[in-house]
Parts: sequence; C-alpha cells; structure tokens
Amino acid sequence: MQTPSLKPYAWLSIGAALATIALKGIAWKMTGSVGLLSDALESLVNLAGAVMALAMLAIAEQPADDGHSFGHGKAEYFSSGFEGLLILCAAGAIAVAGVDRLFNPAPLEQLGPGLAVSLAATLINLVVGLVLLFAGRRHRSITLEADAHHLLTDVWTSAGVIAGLGGVSLTGWLWLDPTVALLVAGNIVWTGWRLLQRSAAGLMDGSLPATEHGLVIAVLDRYRQQGIEFHALRSRESGSRSFVSLHVLVPGDWTVARGHQLAEELEREIRDVLPHASVFTHLEPVEDPISQEDISLDR
Repeated sequence: MQTPSLKPYAWLSIGAALATIALKGIAWKMTGSVGLLSDALESLVNLAGAVMALAMLAIAEQPADDGHSFGHGKAEYFSSGFEGLLILCAAGAIAVAGVDRLFNPAPLEQLGPGLAVSLAATLINLVVGLVLLFAGRRHRSITLEADAHHLLTDVWTSAGVIAGLGGVSLTGWLWLDPTVALLVAGNIVWTGWRLLQRSAAGLMDGSLPATEHGLVIAVLDRYRQQGIEFHALRSRESGSRSFVSLHVLVPGDWTVARGHQLAEELEREIRDVLPHASVFTHLEPVEDPISQEDISLDR
C-alpha cells in the first residue's frame, strides 16, 4: 500500500513552532513571567523536534533497497527518541529557572496583554497538534504522533501557566508563577520519558500491540476450525509498517499448489486486517515430528 508523503505535516509543525516561539517570547518579555519563559523554551524544543521529524520522515519514505531490504521505516524512531531527549533537556532548564525565581521573586507586568498573546499561541498548538495526531494515527507514523502529543502536552502546560498567572493577578502571590513552572517541568519529563520508551521499543523490534496481535489470532482461529495448525508466530513494527511471520502446518499429502493457495489466502486475510503488514508464511507437513517444533531464532 502506497503511503502519501508525510513531510507537509512536518512543515506545518515547523511553522507552528516558529509562530508560538515568537508569540510566547513576546508574552514573556511583556510580563517577565518565568512560567511563560518555560512555555517559550518548550516551543524551541518543538521546533528542534519538528526539524528532526522532517529529516527522518524524508529518510523513512525512501523505498527499500539492496542495503535496506525491509525499508527505512525505523528512521522514525530516531526522531521520536531525539525529541524525547530534547524534552528532558528543556525540563531541566525550566526547573532551574523556576527554582531561581522561587527564591528570588520578581513582580510581573502587563499580565492581561501577555496572557492574551500566550493564549493565541496555545490555540495554534491545539489545532496543529490535533491535525498531526489524526494524521499520525491514520498513517501509523510514530514521528507525527510524538510531535502531536508534544504539542498537546504544550497546550495543557500552557493552560497551567495561564492559570498560574491568573492566580498571581488575583492574589498577588508571586510564588504561584515559579511553582507552576516547576509543575510544567515535571509534566514535560513524563512526556519525554514516554517518548523514549516507545522509541526504544521500536528500535528493539517490539511485537505488535495487543489489539493488532489479536486481529491476527482471530484470522488464524478461523483456519484452525478447518484443521490447519500454526506456530512460530512472530511480529514486529518498523515505523508505519508491520511484519508478521508464521509456520503453517497442513496435511502432508497436499500438493504444493494447494498449500501455496492456502498460504496466499491466509496472507491476504492478515493484510486485510493489518493493511500495512508484510506477511511471511512457511509451509510444513503436520505429520512430520520436526514440524511440531516451534522454531527458535537460533535454528
């Protein structure tokens, strides 16, 4: 199945990052809020992540070749892992700024206009984040999903910063601003850690998610009712693609043509439930004792 280029979504993310950096930077300059500074720093991370996403999507979209016979899809995991690391670095910078302001409070200025500018940046992130999330799930792109979750996390943290500044405006408690900044840093750490975990799982050839694995089992169960057996079922993900391999045990007196026809039907049904999957089957005679062995990777 031919997947359309996802690079325009990366360019959209880059544009949104540039716009929010400008808006949040203006809001920070207007108010002097360390909370808004933390928001602006996270937008810098968004920009770096979006640029990395563009580069990795360009690589992932290259067709399979002699040196990469399974394609280049794993390049997407480098993008999400890179963004996860940047998020952790930004969290550290935000925490340092928040602790400093907590012990050295400073008055905030022009809160009303500053909050209005920050809200405009937050709305940009919300719209772009939802667009990227829909596209990422539709096209099975971890790069777009990672970018989307980061932007949507930014929306929630921005909402927290705005709430904190609103609290300062109403109460005059200056400690609310750095406290919210520290909470933002904690939330960003959690997001970065989750991105790193998912990226590591992809690079380590993690199996299909339980829901997709269940779809494959459901297909096999229909064939088991016809007396066909299976084992050595293995799966992995590589960016937007999935790979499934298994051994198909059929009566030994079947002709090669009949066994091949069954394998083709089985592979087609698995691809019907997993449209982006490459399926590999190995036929074995069910009567042969060796066929009953669930083949290990070392054999």
